[in-house]
Amino acid sequence: MLRENNAKTSGAPFKVDHNEPRAAQSLAERLFSYVQEHGPARQVVIVCIGTDRSTGDALGPLVGSKLSARVDDHPFVTVYGTLESPVHAVNLKDTIQEIQGRYTNPFVIAVDACLGQIQSVGLVTIGNGPLKPGAGVNKVLPEVGNIHVTGIVNVGGFMEYFVLQNTRLSIVMRMADCIADGLHQAVTHAFAVPHPVVVDELSNSHLDAKTNKGTVKSLFPFL
Repeated sequence: MLRENNAKTSGAPFKVDHNEPRAAQSLAERLFSYVQEHGPARQVVIVCIGTDRSTGDALGPLVGSKLSARVDDHPFVTVYGTLESPVHAVNLKDTIQEIQGRYTNPFVIAVDACLGQIQSVGLVTIGNGPLKPGAGVNKVLPEVGNIHVTGIVNVGGFMEYFVLQNTRLSIVMRMADCIADGLHQAVTHAFAVPHPVVVDELSNSHLDAKTNKGTVKSLFPFL
């Protein structure tokens, strides 16, 4: 959980109201451009931060659970942080170390809930650079992400823990659906055409382990 604008963003962040009819598609288009620009030949790792012990802070794990069900077998996309296995203040550092040890130069997308101004509640933002989880509740945690996606779930500035606990589940669920849809569309389109560097760097054993078929055709059946 962080506060609005509490991230190392270069340039103005992209913002969209999750209630807009094309919100998920707009998110997907912007995320796709980031992946194409910075990570077309890199493993995409999506780190969804938060805990289901707090309604407002459950946005990340909800996104992670919804998304992991869709990309679980994807060889180039990995999701950390679900309702069953959340990434939160206690294990964030270990999770980052695990990612660094498992992948070489991954493209990391961090997802977290956010507290902001009243007129910003309901907005989903995408920013370039890492976010600082825990800033919304005055915790010092490791920065994470090449880019970040945040959902402003409630108003910040006072009694943050109480605000998070009393955030309406309905808005969190709708925002989670929007973000998960946008991420899924983005990574699906990003890898619709195989990138030679990615495919060449993967060993046959890795392909077999991820897909049970060591062929590009099995990874991209629509080609």
